[in-house]
Amino acid sequence: MKRADRYKYITEWFQANMPAAQSELHYKNPYELLVAVILSAQCTDKRVNMTTPALFERFPTVKAMSESTAEEIYTYIKSISYPNNKAKNLLGMSRMVMSEFNGEIPSDIDALQRLPGVGRKTANVMGVVLYNKSVMPVDTHVFRVAARLGLTVGAKTPLQSEMQLEKYFPADILPVAHHWLILHGRYVCLARKPKCGECGLKPWCKYYETEQKGRENIGV
Repeated sequence: MKRADRYKYITEWFQANMPAAQSELHYKNPYELLVAVILSAQCTDKRVNMTTPALFERFPTVKAMSESTAEEIYTYIKSISYPNNKAKNLLGMSRMVMSEFNGEIPSDIDALQRLPGVGRKTANVMGVVLYNKSVMPVDTHVFRVAARLGLTVGAKTPLQSEMQLEKYFPADILPVAHHWLILHGRYVCLARKPKCGECGLKPWCKYYETEQKGRENIGV
């Protein structure tokens, strides 16, 4: 199967079965989303959503957070992975937003990456979720699912995966395609025990094809 055909069939399946895919993080504005995405690194969205209500009650604005300390921020996020580093990053982010961006979360991808705690993936998530930009944030779910489906070939790094996905998905599809892949990886195409039996993408999945051939070769 040609890669263009694989993208076509998989896109059509997602459009039919997951048309309104969106972020599962809870937020009300760009500041809240940025904080939530920073906290979500190597942590589940569920845990982040349990943590942010009290955090945002104490720090309802980026200005309020900038006037705090890393030690205080830590007390609100200590159940999150790597709370010490993230508390320092949140404080640094909020202070830079106040000092260099007039208290407004920047919309530019490159400007976002200047903020403490904001790497390429986080900046791309902001671009996709808030501004519908044609970029592809690649986390562990997206990286795994794209490789298994055959959407990426030989990608060794998230950046290589990102470049291939941005090349083959139509630009207007990229924002929702990110959510398709991440949600499919979160609930169906699990890392250790993918739920192939209930996956509607089996007909176009390279991983499933390989697994089936392996089972046939050993007579299962």
